Amino acid sequence: MYDPNPVSKDDQTFGMLCHLVAFSTFFIPFGSIIGPLLIWLIKKDQSPYVNEHGKESLNFQISILIYCIISSILIIVFIGVLLLIAIGITWFILVIIASIKANEGSVYRYPLTIRFIK
Repeated sequence: MYDPNPVSKDDQTFGMLCHLVAFSTFFIPFGSIIGPLLIWLIKKDQSPYVNEHGKESLNFQISILIYCIISSILIIVFIGVLLLIAIGITWFILVIIASIKANEGSVYRYPLTIRFIK
């Protein structure tokens, strides 16, 4: 965890970017994983706050990718289509919530996230 001292505005901005850059997936294949990974790798040693948000965002994006792959397989029994729609809507909303929380200076934990990076 990071030190609960007041977080600088730069750290808040980079923490927010760790989450918002996931929307780059609309323009770049796997941008939702590559974007947070780049920001996290660049800033993790400079800021414990950005380190936390980077790991959280990366874990969430990898988890969502896994859920989408499983749902794509389940398209065979039609439930996959509904799951993909639900995952997409949930992903969009949670990324926005996490971005707002990061910009406010607090740590956000995504629900149903597999913690690959600790």
